[in-house]
Amino acid sequence: MTILCIETSTNCCSAAITIDGQAVASKENLEGANHASELPVFIEQLLDTAREQGWTLDAVAFSQGPGSYTGLRIGAATAKGICYGLNIPLIPVDTLQILCAAVKDQQSNIDGILCPMLDARRMEVYTAMYQPNDLKAMSKVEAKIINEQSFCEELKKQTIYFFGNGAEKCKTIIQFNHAKFIDNIVPQAKYMGALAEQATQLDIKQMAYYEPFYLKEFVAAPSHIKGLN
Repeated sequence: MTILCIETSTNCCSAAITIDGQAVASKENLEGANHASELPVFIEQLLDTAREQGWTLDAVAFSQGPGSYTGLRIGAATAKGICYGLNIPLIPVDTLQILCAAVKDQQSNIDGILCPMLDARRMEVYTAMYQPNDLKAMSKVEAKIINEQSFCEELKKQTIYFFGNGAEKCKTIIQFNHAKFIDNIVPQAKYMGALAEQATQLDIKQMAYYEPFYLKEFVAAPSHIKGLN
């Protein structure tokens, strides 16, 4: 399959084209991108490449969350628009699983459970645990408050690798011999191909009612602009 992949769940913005699970072209900004302005440019450049190479898109995959409310909405709206326009399926992919795929690509000596973490503010993270071989989920995705006892029982039995933008703040709290931390792992579209090939496709009718996996409801904060409070 030839798939356009979109990832906007964090402050990193990326898009890629994958063929049979492998990235053949990608665009990304991993340093606080403005998704609304950069994502359309990335996609236009990738679609130009696809036309030049004679690639025909079979589907669009997007990182469905959990993650940034605004980022997920931008990614979902963009993906849906392309799917409607081209009459092709939409493929939602678990954001935490994408982080696991990134670790698998960058690390060759993983010998324990994978535990991606996305920052959910204060000492809370979006997280779940995954098998290292096939990246299948071992637990449900949850918003978890981290304290000194977090993962205590699991870490008595096995090594767990923690990574993602929520893991950094947990280093000084989760202090067990079997706790391993991997730095600089971010979800990127180029790692979505193989996951998208295995995920469930949504047709045009199903897309109309589909929303990203926010996990927590969006809460609007008071405006800092004078006169709007």
